[in-house]
Amino acid sequence: MASKTAVIYDEEMTRYKLLWVDPACKIEVPERLTASYEALLSKGLPKRCLSIPVRQATEEEILLVHSEEYLEAVKQTPHMTLEDLMTFTQQYGDVYFHPNIFHCAKLAIGATLQLVDSVMMGKVRNGIALVRPPGHHSQRSAANGFCVFNNVAIAALYAKKHYNVKRVLIVDWDVHHGQGVQYCFEEDPSVLYFSWHRYEHQKFWPNLQESDYGNVGKGKGAGFNINVPWNKVGMNNSDYLSVFFHVLLPVAYEFNPELVLVSAGFDSAIGDPEGHMCATPEIFGHLTHLLMSLAGGKLCAVLEGGYHLTSLAQSVCQTVQTLLGDPAPLLTNLNSPCESALESLQNVRSAHQQYWTCFKHSAVAAVLEPSTKRCRIGEDGGEEAQQDQVTGEAGDKTEEEVVWPEPLPRTSPPLRTAVALPPGVEDSLLPEGCQCLMEASQTTVGAVEKIRDELNVGEVKGERELMALRQVISLLDKVDKKEIRNGLAVVPDISLAVKFAVQHALTSVDRVLVVFVGDEELPVDSDDERILLVQICSKKPKSHKSQYYVPVCLKQGPGDVAGFLQAVLGLLLPMAYQHNPGLVLEVLAQGSGVKEAAWAQLTSLLQGLALGHTLALLQESQEAPVRATAASLMGDPAPDLGTLEALSPESVQAIEREQKRLEMKWGMLHTSVPAKKSQEQNK
Repeated sequence: MASKTAVIYDEEMTRYKLLWVDPACKIEVPERLTASYEALLSKGLPKRCLSIPVRQATEEEILLVHSEEYLEAVKQTPHMTLEDLMTFTQQYGDVYFHPNIFHCAKLAIGATLQLVDSVMMGKVRNGIALVRPPGHHSQRSAANGFCVFNNVAIAALYAKKHYNVKRVLIVDWDVHHGQGVQYCFEEDPSVLYFSWHRYEHQKFWPNLQESDYGNVGKGKGAGFNINVPWNKVGMNNSDYLSVFFHVLLPVAYEFNPELVLVSAGFDSAIGDPEGHMCATPEIFGHLTHLLMSLAGGKLCAVLEGGYHLTSLAQSVCQTVQTLLGDPAPLLTNLNSPCESALESLQNVRSAHQQYWTCFKHSAVAAVLEPSTKRCRIGEDGGEEAQQDQVTGEAGDKTEEEVVWPEPLPRTSPPLRTAVALPPGVEDSLLPEGCQCLMEASQTTVGAVEKIRDELNVGEVKGERELMALRQVISLLDKVDKKEIRNGLAVVPDISLAVKFAVQHALTSVDRVLVVFVGDEELPVDSDDERILLVQICSKKPKSHKSQYYVPVCLKQGPGDVAGFLQAVLGLLLPMAYQHNPGLVLEVLAQGSGVKEAAWAQLTSLLQGLALGHTLALLQESQEAPVRATAASLMGDPAPDLGTLEALSPESVQAIEREQKRLEMKWGMLHTSVPAKKSQEQNK
């Protein structure tokens, strides 16, 4: 299986620029590409990637999306005088032409298609195309918003035509609505288009009513167009992640794409003069990571906007490092989405409720009167004033320099994964590159005895149990010393192993996340704020609930793939990201019933936390999940979940009961505005 990442770049695409004065277009400069690529070079990333040569698109490929009349008109631009170019430009909106732009636009498409070819043919697993001009605003017969031809729309139709791809997901995280992509696919159920964008109740460019949440597609394509309008500036990491967890990912898994295309516009990052958002460059590493669990990891990112050169370059680096499999960066200070973001989130879920089973049984209604305040929901449910980066009404912006910390280095330990297997279990189960831990170090003997005394545990019976505990402690020590990123241990007594692992981990990290799949009672202090325990089970546990112990009891148990996934996306991940653990303990009890593919998906998704520091604990006699777990820990793409069965009302209710119980403490669980405020607005 391909494991490389492609970076496609050609300096030729920098060889056009604005030749006259136009305040709307002055920010689209050649340095956007050179700054991005130079930042990659400074971190040594291109030499870790596969470099793929750029080619020009053919006219046949351009005509997959655009009309012959428009193509013929653009073909004349290399021969136009400056005056003719200015006249030609005036028939379109917020775009400029140059004698070399037709050539560069064909290279931009060709680079994008080269990336699709490389991914679909298995030469690479994923990649990014650094292209210019961008594409997502251009329409069938019109240039628009710096865009000449629609690179990503052409790529989607190209993949369908040449590789028989049945379902394509396009994720547009640019700060502007990609109306060109929407128009192209709004009646096509084979392409799911998701866009979040600055909208401000239609006061922000492109000022289209079609950009609002109620535009869900037409005809057979109804439900396959998802617009998330940002009606305020200043959206941050919490807002972006919440929309992924509560809107995009549930629908994407239900859609089950065979290819993911990202319209990677980084004008939605902090510092950008167009977006005025507050999301840091690190967030794009996480958004990329979350999308890599879809479509067998086949992901193609294509550059769109991004006009603050430092913010753009950092965001591109964060994206590429995640594509390469580097540990995802830490995110701090996550909390509830702001009220305006919650309104949009709630409205999108309401608009799509009839189309997607992941929303079908949720109690959600549209917000009739949007707020005009900017605020965040406090832990007590009240409003907290938020200081804005930008003041004034929509369109009345106060320009000021925004400063943010440079992203920290993302270094990988020399070995990614080590596995401790009990005697008699063949290490042939392990994927290539995964180290088998033969013996625990001598220092772990004393550590096990110390923990046994601290926990007041009686003598550990049996050499097998004792050896397993030593191996667990040894793996944790290797993670702590950064010798390995993560580990897997197969143990005879899952309860005892968890107890020892948590106790030992808390000597070196501040917070631990325990994700337990099974019906057993775990000996974890449910009132200890350092430990967040989320249990997915089929029987109601006897232990009392708390803000740090979250049992999700599914009617059909963890074997209900749709219910399991909904619990992971809507409950576990939002809380886990907010908890910000230093270590993740992923625990699988015997007889849990969880499907192997679902367990592997969970393992992959959890790698976005704690710098990837995960210890997976599996109970003995479960040889089948060992290889799947180890493969996911090693960074292999998670297996396809296939067509999901419809979510049962009981599973939805069980998950939403826990959300409501916990959302005052865990703000990332919010999916709607507070009930009182919603009722007041809907009167």
